[in-house]
Amino acid sequence: MKMLIKIKSSLVLVRQWYFFLGALLPFFVLGQERPNVIVILTDDQGIGDLGAHGNPWLKTPSIDTFYADAVRLTNFHVSPLCTPTRAALMTGKYPINNGAWATYKGRDALSNPETIASIFKKNGYHTAMFGKWHLGDNYPNRPTDLGFDYVIQHQAGGIGELSDYWGNDYFDDVYLVNNQPKKFEGYCTDVWFSEAMTYIKEHKNESFFVYLPLNAPHDPLYVDEKYAAPYKHLEGKEIVAANLYGMIANIDENFGKFTNFLAQEGLADNTIIIYMSDNGTRYGYSPSKKLGYNKGYKGIKGDKREGGHRVPFFIKWPKGNIYGGKDINSLAAHVDVLPTLASLCKISLDGFSGDGMDLTPVLKGNVEKLDRHLFLHNRQDWRAPRLLEDGVVLQEEWRLLQGKRLYNIEEDPKQLNNLAELYQSRVAAMRQANQEFYKKAAKSKVYSQLSTAIIGHPAQKEIKLTIQHAIGEDSGIWKTEHIATGIKNKNNMHALAIEKSGTYKISCRRWPKEIEGPVHGLPFTIPEGQMRYVAIAPEKVRVSIANQILEKTIEKDEVSIDFKVQLEPGKTLLTADFLDSEETYGVYYIYITKEN
Repeated sequence: MKMLIKIKSSLVLVRQWYFFLGALLPFFVLGQERPNVIVILTDDQGIGDLGAHGNPWLKTPSIDTFYADAVRLTNFHVSPLCTPTRAALMTGKYPINNGAWATYKGRDALSNPETIASIFKKNGYHTAMFGKWHLGDNYPNRPTDLGFDYVIQHQAGGIGELSDYWGNDYFDDVYLVNNQPKKFEGYCTDVWFSEAMTYIKEHKNESFFVYLPLNAPHDPLYVDEKYAAPYKHLEGKEIVAANLYGMIANIDENFGKFTNFLAQEGLADNTIIIYMSDNGTRYGYSPSKKLGYNKGYKGIKGDKREGGHRVPFFIKWPKGNIYGGKDINSLAAHVDVLPTLASLCKISLDGFSGDGMDLTPVLKGNVEKLDRHLFLHNRQDWRAPRLLEDGVVLQEEWRLLQGKRLYNIEEDPKQLNNLAELYQSRVAAMRQANQEFYKKAAKSKVYSQLSTAIIGHPAQKEIKLTIQHAIGEDSGIWKTEHIATGIKNKNNMHALAIEKSGTYKISCRRWPKEIEGPVHGLPFTIPEGQMRYVAIAPEKVRVSIANQILEKTIEKDEVSIDFKVQLEPGKTLLTADFLDSEETYGVYYIYITKEN
């Protein structure tokens, strides 16, 4: 009997050790500590906006040094706009499969998916983000809701946009730290890198995943004069904008400090670093004016031609044998980053369904090329991208644009010769592949259902809605200057989900809370700057929500026109308009809180 008890006790100990060791396995990769991960994503830096890519004027010595020892994916593609690329990067799914295929009109937010951050967090990584999110400003689509432990960010699609903190201008701005406003000193790019280094230093003895999505060199092209000065003499003669080059020079300086910091902290060898961009250049190339450099490709940001979606992608991990200055020409895309990083870090993706492929075999040199298609669909509208008009299909060296223009990108980088008539069978095969992909995508919920901001949830007691994200048939409105000068826009609808039944207060405003002012007047305190402020004079405000229509006359000096409504759990659409004798237009700012 005593022997039996000893055997049972031993078995219990063995089981306990088995589970203990099993719990430790994710923290090690092939006998070594698992790598840290840093993804640096620049904004509107095109394929030609680097010295290492042959730009004859731009100096980027730090990035060039990294390039020289990194593995370069020379045939890497993203969506041609900010939000779609960021959404694909975070989810491993094409924009048409994650619902974020535009930069406004309700299609610039995710629908509470699993993300690369939540996956790494679930596997024991500390997760942090510094910079530009552009995938939703309200719960449940903020970075802190989708897997990031620590976040410093501006809001919306750029610093100084109307949804961002009013008065931000790249210098000494107010950013959100885990959703709470805080004033920072310095230039935005300097802040992102500096704060990232502080965070890494605090977590250097733990595994971390750091996402550094910069807002530079996106316009407005603001930068300290010292960075732009070396390029001023070229402006209008060789290049489009000296300030663009100055912003990239500042990124390069920060990147050099950052990589030196990692080396000094002993982190460089076992940290996976990715440097990439979110779409093609905007101000780095102007074919009509014959200015700038685009590495021989046609197309810029927003374009379906090569220059709109082919971007730099450099990856380095010395301890994982991913280094050495090698070029890989296999077709790859933003959707591949999630499965590739998970594979390199030995993180299981059981139960996860994405569109990307694990690039580890090509990065390790085990496979030369992957046999695949890429499908790039985006549309600047709340409506889904169309099958042909809004898509590009890529296969090996072939590019099929809008289902009818076929180019061999290796032989014709400027895409001047449409070969569709000569290669009709290839066109048919690529159209068929696109048709099958699209048919499947059209069955998903995100294809037809809008992303919602949730009201009445304890994670966010007050949500802020702006006309920048409003749904409608008008053109986009996004600049602070648009609001300051009283530009009127018809977009007026917002998709909401009500968490709990109760009384809600809907506050309609002309100005955001940080610069309060009357609906019929100017802010009580106007920030310093060059912006012009113009008063508007709507007579009434009307809101419609959950089968209720309410209307109020705007009184003199009223700052906020408030409505109390009883709401029940479920999804609904809110419309909010200013009304005057001549027209109806969307309310600029709306704040919603649950009263009881």
